[in-house]
Amino acid sequence: MMYSSRRKPVLYFKEERRFLSGRCTIYKLFGLCMVLLLVSLLWLQLSCSGEMSTPLHGDRRPPQQQQQQQQQQPPCPPAVDQASLADDLSWGPHRLALIIPFRERFDELMVFVPFMHTFLNKKKIRHKIIVINQVDHYRFNRASLINVGYLESGNDTDYLAMHDVDLLPLNEALDYGFPVEGPFHVASPELHPLYHYKTYVGGILLLTKKHYHACNGMSNRFWGWGREDDEFYRRLRKAELQLFRPSGITTGYKTFLHIHDSAWRKRDQKRVAAQKQEQFKVDQEGGLTNLRYQVESRQEVTISGAPCTVINTKLECDQDHTPWCLLA
Repeated sequence: MMYSSRRKPVLYFKEERRFLSGRCTIYKLFGLCMVLLLVSLLWLQLSCSGEMSTPLHGDRRPPQQQQQQQQQQPPCPPAVDQASLADDLSWGPHRLALIIPFRERFDELMVFVPFMHTFLNKKKIRHKIIVINQVDHYRFNRASLINVGYLESGNDTDYLAMHDVDLLPLNEALDYGFPVEGPFHVASPELHPLYHYKTYVGGILLLTKKHYHACNGMSNRFWGWGREDDEFYRRLRKAELQLFRPSGITTGYKTFLHIHDSAWRKRDQKRVAAQKQEQFKVDQEGGLTNLRYQVESRQEVTISGAPCTVINTKLECDQDHTPWCLLA
C-alpha cells in the first residue's frame, strides 16, 4: 500500500507525539537536558574564543597540562570594541603613563582610578594608570616611586604624569595632552587649593619621557613627606627646560578637589638626624642612575570598571648616605 508524500508529516507528527506521551521517562528527559547543556557550553566556548582550538574529544594529555592551558587562555573580551578605539585617529598618537606614588591610601585610590579613567576618556587621551605601591618598611619616598613608575611604564607610553592620588581635576578645560614644548604643571600655584608659591611644581606635572630622562628623574634622598618637588624644580632649570602652566582657567582654587583629610591621615613630616640640613641641598648625582628597588609583584586590577596596574615595590636605602629613611 502506498501513501502520498503529503501524508508523511502527519505520520511523523503522530510518531513524535507517541514518543513523548507514551514512552516518555525521567531518563529520557534527563538525557535531553544533558544534550541541551552540552550544546550551550559548546556555543559559549566558541563565542569566547572565536574558534575551537582543540577537539572536543580525544585529548590524551595529562590533566595537569590541560589545566595549565585553560589558565593561559584569555577570558572573553569586553563588550566595548577596544580595537576600534585604538584605531580612532581623533585620540592622537600619544599615550600617557599616569603614575601614582602610593602607600595605604586605598580610600582615595577607590575614588581616583575610576574618576581619572572617565576624565581622560572624555578628553580622548590614551592612558595607562600605574599605581606604584611601596611595600617595604622604610619611610614613604614619593620621588623614588615616581622614578620606578618611569622605568616600569613600558614602551607603549611616551609621556608621564606625576599625579597625587588625593588631587582630582574638576575643570574639563585642564590640558592633559602631550607636553611637546616642555613640562606642563597642571596643578599650578594659582589653581592648587593649598600650595601657592611660584616655584611649586607638585601635585600634577606632565613631562615627556625624554625630558624626564634629561633631568635624571627625581632625587632619591627625600624620605618622608615634602621637599622633593622643590628639588625637582631646580633640576628642570638645570636641564634648561621651560615650564608651562594652564591659561584661561577661571575656576581658581576650586579647579581641583583635594580629598586628603589631614586630621584622619597625618603626613610623615618628621626631620631626622641630618635630614634638616640636607633637605634643602641639590642632589647633584642621585636620581634614575642610583635608584635601587625590587618589584615584588605586578597586578592588573579593575576598580569600578576602570583598569589600572598595581606594581608592589620594595625600595632599597643606603643608610650610610640617607639614615633618615628609618624613623629614629
